[in-house]
Amino acid sequence: MPVTAPPTPPGAAPAPSAAAPARRRPQPALSYELFPARGEASWEKVQRAVAALEATRPDYVSVTCASARGNFPRVLELVDHILAETSLRPLVHLTSVGSSTQELSGSIRDLLERGVRGILALRGDIPPGYDTREDEFPFARYLVELIRRIEREETAALAAGRLAIGVATYAQRHPESPSHQHDIEVLVTKERSGADFAITQAFFDPAEYSDLVRRARRAGVTIPIIPGFVPMTSVRRLTRFAELSGVHAPAAHLHALETATSPEERRRIGIAASTRLIRAVLDDGAPGVHLFTFNEHVDALGVLEQVDLGRWASSPVSA
Repeated sequence: MPVTAPPTPPGAAPAPSAAAPARRRPQPALSYELFPARGEASWEKVQRAVAALEATRPDYVSVTCASARGNFPRVLELVDHILAETSLRPLVHLTSVGSSTQELSGSIRDLLERGVRGILALRGDIPPGYDTREDEFPFARYLVELIRRIEREETAALAAGRLAIGVATYAQRHPESPSHQHDIEVLVTKERSGADFAITQAFFDPAEYSDLVRRARRAGVTIPIIPGFVPMTSVRRLTRFAELSGVHAPAAHLHALETATSPEERRRIGIAASTRLIRAVLDDGAPGVHLFTFNEHVDALGVLEQVDLGRWASSPVSA
């Protein structure tokens, strides 16, 4: 999970020197999001993506989960592969909508028994016609509280350790939210319930992320807020992302991709735009980079190579 340097003890002073060195900024955290496979062909694709991304030494990889955990066996398949075959640490998405306390408790304990030590607690998308007023977990903060309760019950198995719990937030207004202020209030309750960090939905204007952090800090949020990014190389991917999240890429960028004269030009345009966005956010103090890969590791690695976080274990992997 994202790690920050420990604070300097009160009253501590640097060793005497002719000139005090400039304070070095901590290396930004790096993480990726992966989808579980839907079949054997896509399973092979996911395995290739995992192997390629591992070379960049990310802090963790997140594994998505469908609402109501309908694909949970596939989630566990990918988690088991990551734990058994790689050095990566999985952050497993867990959605709560439509689930009972018993069902969620069983899933959480199953993850812990497998060795998972990071969970992204999400409400999940509401199915059409579903009435959340009768749901046991209408908000993600209740899932965070359940995870913390099970953590306390499993303290011996965890060797008195602590799970890392992430939550989601939006740089743009959440599609169901009445206001930006409401989004901040939701984030405050998630932190108070026990969240350790937040990952934003993707955005395309660095000012939106800066504004989110500013408003969150003013409201008392102290946890790291990690920006999420979609590699901006594919019209199809950006269109699909807009359908899933309600967040739309700039029309001018989509036009540039659509009028590119070759796949190579289209990829250059997308990687350049992604790089500018990420660098702007990092320059503004973002604690890390979270890339939504859509299991397309080549574009994610192309963006990372240009941003240059110094994460390559060897030469960059491009296939």
